Amino acid sequence: MTKKESTVGRPTKFKEEYITQAFEACKRLGAIDEDLAAFFGCTVKTLNNWKHVSSDFLQSIKKGKEIYDTNEVEKSLRDRAVGYSHDEDKIFCNKDGVVTKVGTTKHYPPETAAMVFWLKNRDADRWKDRQEVHTTLDLENATREELEAELAQLKGED
Repeated sequence: MTKKESTVGRPTKFKEEYITQAFEACKRLGAIDEDLAAFFGCTVKTLNNWKHVSSDFLQSIKKGKEIYDTNEVEKSLRDRAVGYSHDEDKIFCNKDGVVTKVGTTKHYPPETAAMVFWLKNRDADRWKDRQEVHTTLDLENATREELEAELAQLKGED
């Protein structure tokens, strides 16, 4: 829904159909604000003004980007983490200039960095770099013996 238009300044070039167009551009193409501004023939500042004028426009952009991220980016990260294959054509040219096209399957092995990133985000309690330890011991006023006993307990050395 569009807010009441101001009678001050230049009339807006915003059109209601931009709501659907922005949603589709973000959802299908992964458009970012710079892409949308170029598409609508305006500046990013104007695009941001339109977001303030029309909450439907803002929500359409957010929803489109969310769908693209879920459908495309997450899938690509998952594919890199576990490895994947796709069909491709290799083209050969012999010394006589005869071109031959051969269908093959290209394999991409799993990528360690993608695995780590995926696991840290999917199961942070098990895969985060830092583990949190809770203690009831007053660490600032504890004696050396109390600290050593607490450390031994945390390591399971009881």
